[in-house]
Amino acid sequence: MCDSCGCHIADDEKNTRIVDVHESLLAANTKQANENKHHFESMGAVAINLISSPGSGKTTLLEHTIQRLRNEFKIAVIEGDIETERDADRIRKQGAPAVQITTGGACHLDARLVHKGLHQLQHESEMEKFDIIFIENVGNLVCPATFDLGEHERIVLISVPEGSDKPAKYPKAFTSSQGFLITKVDLLPYFDFSLEEAESEALKLNPKLKILELSSTTEKGFEDWLDYLRQLVEK
Repeated sequence: MCDSCGCHIADDEKNTRIVDVHESLLAANTKQANENKHHFESMGAVAINLISSPGSGKTTLLEHTIQRLRNEFKIAVIEGDIETERDADRIRKQGAPAVQITTGGACHLDARLVHKGLHQLQHESEMEKFDIIFIENVGNLVCPATFDLGEHERIVLISVPEGSDKPAKYPKAFTSSQGFLITKVDLLPYFDFSLEEAESEALKLNPKLKILELSSTTEKGFEDWLDYLRQLVEK
């Protein structure tokens, strides 16, 4: 975890100065997030923030999504990772512009980093307009749920191997999201995962959640996902 998001505050609750700094950081982040949203809209783009634990299949989902929609929409990706350009390289191979943001240890993206990524994206792609800009957040279900990046839609992913108890364990990831993807459903026969439990717990937290079950490998439920994206672009 990292100091910038206030993960350490629980160990020093009496230190009001730390709490004040944390609140100040969040206020500054919110201001930048609002500016980011205006920037996305000036580019004609709907911005989608994907949050999940590591290994949920975010990058694979994006690869398949770009393959299916690249003739319909102009898509770009801002990739967040602690280190390496590996995920951005995977996206570029699909023909979509991608900017890698390495946080150097921080457990989430913040609005300031995304702002830098936006300018880098425009410079490197030499494009002014996009239809969809995906933000693939750092793999973590805790801190990314706290930080607004200026996105229009936040989508939380849980994969079948992770277990169906994640909504109950990480409620803010679900209360702060508009969409919930259950990924790797082709693996349901091999894991003790209850779709009913995951979906009912998520809806208790957030009755407005849009829930989709899909597999990038078999493309089960994938057309529903693509239609979801089409509807966001049309809004």
